[in-house]
Amino acid sequence: MRFAASPGNRRLVVPVLSTLIAVTLAGCAETPRRRYTETPRALPPISTEVYAYPRDERSADAQKRDRFECYNWSVKQTGFDPARMPTDTPRVVRVDPAVSPNHDAAVLGVTGAIIGAAVSRPSNALGGAAIGAVLGAAAGSASDANREATADSMERSANADQRAQHAQLSQRAADYRRAMSACLEGRGYIVR
Repeated sequence: MRFAASPGNRRLVVPVLSTLIAVTLAGCAETPRRRYTETPRALPPISTEVYAYPRDERSADAQKRDRFECYNWSVKQTGFDPARMPTDTPRVVRVDPAVSPNHDAAVLGVTGAIIGAAVSRPSNALGGAAIGAVLGAAAGSASDANREATADSMERSANADQRAQHAQLSQRAADYRRAMSACLEGRGYIVR
């Protein structure tokens, strides 16, 4: 491929080449990662502890028996067994795209420049390369934005599922504590 350097083309070479380089390098620039509107917080621990004090004198064995019987009754009533509660703490999920930000913008910008130069007339190869680079970088930026949006959506969904599971487990634990408290109060204990 030959490039005819006429006086009119020489004046265009520097601006077109500068634009091509700027567009290609802009595609390689790192942009800040996602911005978050809310800071993910660790989910609070779930408590199943019930504090009960006997109103009258009871032996330690009698207190253990009362707690055991109330425990069994509460599990039957609520279907929640604190001994089988998951012990792992929920984690905040972070989803990162498979490739770095602006990957597609850089790749498609360079590819567009090569294709634009190849399909243009030899006298207008730089102009074709510049147009191809701009169009390729724009298409790549759209692809990068879509990948980021997909990662954000997956991350929000996973964290929402964890919060929902935690809320459901918290509610079941609260039902168990209420049942345990009612049983112990019925047996003459002061429950706090």
